[in-house]
Amino acid sequence: MSDDGSDAPGAPPGPARGPAEEDAVRVGGDAYGVVRLPQRPASRRTRAGARGVLLAGALSGAVLVGSGALWVLSSYAAGQIKSVNAGTTGSDARGAMNILLVGVDKRDDLTRQQQNRLHLGREVGQRSDTIMVIRLSEDHSKVTVVSLPRDSWVDIPGKGAHKINSAYALGGAPLAVRTVAAATGMTIHHYVEVNVLGFINVVDALGGVSVCTPVAINDVKTRFQLAPGTYELDGVKALFYARTRATARSDLDRIDRQQQVISALLQRALSGGTLANPAKLADLVGSTLKTLTVDEALAKDLLGLANQLKDVSTDDVTFATVPLSNVNYTAPTGESAVLWDKPAARDLFKRIEADEPLVKPTPTAGTTTSPSAGALATPSSTPAPTLSIPPSRIAVRVVNGTDIDGLGARARADLRKAGFLVPLEPVTTGTRYENTVIRYPAGREDSARTLASAVPGAETRQADVPGVEIILGATYKGTGKVTVKPSTGTTSTPSAAATPVARTATQNICKK
Repeated sequence: MSDDGSDAPGAPPGPARGPAEEDAVRVGGDAYGVVRLPQRPASRRTRAGARGVLLAGALSGAVLVGSGALWVLSSYAAGQIKSVNAGTTGSDARGAMNILLVGVDKRDDLTRQQQNRLHLGREVGQRSDTIMVIRLSEDHSKVTVVSLPRDSWVDIPGKGAHKINSAYALGGAPLAVRTVAAATGMTIHHYVEVNVLGFINVVDALGGVSVCTPVAINDVKTRFQLAPGTYELDGVKALFYARTRATARSDLDRIDRQQQVISALLQRALSGGTLANPAKLADLVGSTLKTLTVDEALAKDLLGLANQLKDVSTDDVTFATVPLSNVNYTAPTGESAVLWDKPAARDLFKRIEADEPLVKPTPTAGTTTSPSAGALATPSSTPAPTLSIPPSRIAVRVVNGTDIDGLGARARADLRKAGFLVPLEPVTTGTRYENTVIRYPAGREDSARTLASAVPGAETRQADVPGVEIILGATYKGTGKVTVKPSTGTTSTPSAAATPVARTATQNICKK
C-alpha cells in the first residue's frame, strides 16, 4: 500500500469495499492501515466538517512527516558525507561551538571539462583559499563569523612561519585546525571543508545569489567582468565573484565579497524556509553532501545542527575580519603577506569567546549638521587621524546635494586628481545640503577617514549604503591631497585598520 493509502501497482487487491467504505473520507495511513471516517449524506455542514477533519489530519501528518524526514535526512547524511579526523575536540550539542570553515581549491578531483569551465587550471594539489572561524553562542541564538586573510603570516606548528593557508597544504585538516587554534587562542570544536563544486551547488540549490560591487571587476585569468552595480549570479559566476582578487585591495576585497555572498545565501535560505522545510532541506543536502568534508563527530548530526539554526535571522549573524597591523608585509621568503595586530586580535577573539556583541546599533542619521553619535571624527574637531587606506583603493560615489550646476562633475574631477576611484557619473538628490556629508557602511570606517581628510569640513556618518559616498553641500570648496604612510616592520603602531570592524549579515546584503 502506498503512503496515501491507495493500492500500490502490482500489490494484491485489497478486500472489496462496501458502500459505506466507498463513501468514507480517507484521512491518512500508517503501518496499521488507512483510517476512514463514515461520511454522512452530503450537506454544507457535513462537508465543512469533513474538510475540517481532513485539514486537521493533514496538519498532524505534516508534523509527523517533517520530524520523520529530518531523522531520515540525518541518517542519510551521516552515511553519505565525508568525514575526517581533524583533531577537533567536539562539543555538546547545545553548548557554545567554534567551527573552522575551510574553502578548499581542490583541482585534482575535477574533470578536465570542469577545470576548463571554472578556469582553475590543472595543477595537482590542495589549497585553502577561504578560512573562517564560526562561533555559535552558548544558546545558539547568535553566530559570529571571523574571516582570516589567507595571506596572514603566522607560525604553523612544526613547520615555522608561513602564510596561514599553507597549513592545509602542509598537513591537511589536522594541521589547519592546530594552526588556527594557536593563532586565535580559540578551541576548535568542529571542522567543515567545502570545495569549489560544493559552493556552486549551494548557490544553485538556493536559486542563485544577489551581489553588488561598488567598483568594476576585470579578472583576466577567469575572464570574469562586472561593471559597478547589483547582479543576480548563478553558482559558477558567484564562484568567480567570491574568488577574484582583481580589485585594488586584493584578498581583503575578496573577504568582503565572500562575506557578502554568504550573507545573501543565508538570507535566501532563511526567507525561503529552507532550513525549516524538510523537502527544501533535502534538495540542498542532496546537492552538497559529496562536496563536504567534516569532522567525525559533526558528520553524525550535521542536519541536527542545521535544524537548531532555523530560527536565526540575518540580524543574529555578525561578520568580522581579524585586525591587521601591516597589509603590505614582505616575508623573509620574499612573499607578500599581511600581519595581524596581535593585541587587537587577541581582544577580538576573547570577546567572541565571551559571546559579546561586536556590532553596535547603527545610528539614525539626524537632520542636524552635527555629526551623529556613530560618526567618525572630522578633521576640524580632532587631530588628524592615522590613515591606513590610500585613495587609490577607495571607490567613491558622488552625489550633488546642491542647486549648483556642474558641481558634481567638478568634485568628481577633484577626487580623481587626488587619486580616488570614481567609476560612476555623479547623481543629484532632491534634498539640499549646506554641509558636505560622507556616508559609509559599517566596515568602511578606514576608507571614510581617508576621504574625510581630503575634503575639509566634511562630516562623516555611518549609514545603510552599499559603499562610500560623498554628498556635496553648498560649502564644498574642493579636494586636497592625502598622504597615507604605509606600515613598516613588525612593530608598527596599530592604525585605524587594526580596529575590529564588524557588521551583521543584514548590513552585508545588497540593497536594490
